Amino acid sequence: MKGMILAAGKGTRVRPITQSIPKPMIPILGKPVMESMIELFAQHNISKIMVNTSHLAEVIEGYFGDGHHFGVQLSYSYEGELVNGEYVGKALGSAGGMKKIQQFSGFFDETFVVVCGDAWIDLDLTDAIKQHKKLGGIATIITKNVLLDDVEKYGVVVTDNRKQVTSFQEKPAKEEALSTQINTGIYIFEPAIFDYIPADQEFDIGSELFPLLVEKHVPFYAVDLSFQWLDVGQIHDIWSVTRDILQGKVPGYRIPGTQVRAGVWLGINTVVDLDKCNIQPPVVIGSGCQIDDSATISGPALIGANCVLDAGSYIQDSLIFENIHVHEKTAVTEKTIFGGYCIGHDGEHCDYHGLTDLRPNPKSRATDGIKSI
Repeated sequence: MKGMILAAGKGTRVRPITQSIPKPMIPILGKPVMESMIELFAQHNISKIMVNTSHLAEVIEGYFGDGHHFGVQLSYSYEGELVNGEYVGKALGSAGGMKKIQQFSGFFDETFVVVCGDAWIDLDLTDAIKQHKKLGGIATIITKNVLLDDVEKYGVVVTDNRKQVTSFQEKPAKEEALSTQINTGIYIFEPAIFDYIPADQEFDIGSELFPLLVEKHVPFYAVDLSFQWLDVGQIHDIWSVTRDILQGKVPGYRIPGTQVRAGVWLGINTVVDLDKCNIQPPVVIGSGCQIDDSATISGPALIGANCVLDAGSYIQDSLIFENIHVHEKTAVTEKTIFGGYCIGHDGEHCDYHGLTDLRPNPKSRATDGIKSI
């Protein structure tokens, strides 16, 4: 079976991290979020997968290659234009990207699944496809019920008693919400969908294609299913998702490393004396780290690979990506540290002294409080 992963966006809501890595490559406990989606496709025999790329396309293509390491076949559709001899990314929108592929090769010649590359899910795709075929529509949106207080974060889907979609609401106030069904960005399509997508222009699935189908009275449906869905839509989501996994709220998500004590996981080649260092779980420490005996790590916390924590350093409720040196007596509390950036869990940038990016040639540059070497 065939599928598509949407990976061409710039990830503006996840800046500054997406200035150096594309959004689908944001790691959740060390694994790029898009990798989990490819693994899910493979589990459900979706083995021929197109990926549209644009922003930092080479990072995605360089990591995943042709897909054979994951038991699938991957091909990429770059969205950009040639300007003064150089290709510049120019995304075509989710539906426009699909159309470009179809015009090129007619790849989508059977029922196919389209997902966003910036979320982790454990959805039973096989069951979802069966329900799509049973309903018989041109498209099916996989939806999820959320609390009424949360509807304003999402696109709301309104259906009739036959599950046919009748309208949409984009992030409505809870007083105005007509439903608590929200669009998860997981779609199942028939090839006939391309009759409704214009060629050679930017066109979006959620905001343009689906409203067009409603306007033209084309039958398509929404199926509400129970599954776990971790969406990395905004900068603060990276921490909240990591925290939930560490706290055991996401059954089935594999925590990397070896569990050496209750709630403490270590990678290989890491130097740490668990009897001297003050570690309060849950804590994950990646491979190749050096942790001073007098350091404190108060979980939930994740220390990425190749980090150094000097004497008296203090880490609490924080996510530290790889290759960060936390200097002597430096405290990192409720922060995400990525390269040369310090970001509070509220999404606000912060100045932070006592941190160094250990990469030989870091692309990201520091704020006043974070030095790069």
